[in-house]
Amino acid sequence: MAYKISDACIACGACAAGCPVEAISEGDGKYEINAELCVSCGACAETCPVGAPAEE
Repeated sequence: MAYKISDACIACGACAAGCPVEAISEGDGKYEINAELCVSCGACAETCPVGAPAEE
């Protein structure tokens, strides 16, 4: 199951830098995960300082 970034996102970019498949991009006010590219590895959740990414 793909991860999704919640409204807690502070748009720091840590999740995008940690994503091994480059499934995360900057969106409107927060980062977004492309569910088709996400491999549910959890790297984004591990690097996020506010815990915004979570499994759907």
